[in-house]
Amino acid sequence: MITNKTKSQKTTEIYFDETPAPVVIRTHNTNLKKRLLAFAEKFPSLCRLTDDDGLGYLSFEIDKKRFAYRITEPYTEERKAMARAKINEINNKEDIG
Repeated sequence: MITNKTKSQKTTEIYFDETPAPVVIRTHNTNLKKRLLAFAEKFPSLCRLTDDDGLGYLSFEIDKKRFAYRITEPYTEERKAMARAKINEINNKEDIG
């Protein structure tokens, strides 16, 4: 969809506070919109589309208990090496079997 907006202007906003109110997510992100639309269709009591500006910006409300975010540490070189070794081991077992 052409919106005459640059990528830096196509934002995702998440409004989350300490009250029991639902989390509000406003986004241009296509993948996130598809995921939220599918979730809202499957679980209408937990998530709903609240606004569509017609230019690609959708707004949703989602139950606070269904919303999560993660902060992950980068992998150390040691952990990467261990993961590579484990995958190689799994692949070698599949090639043999």
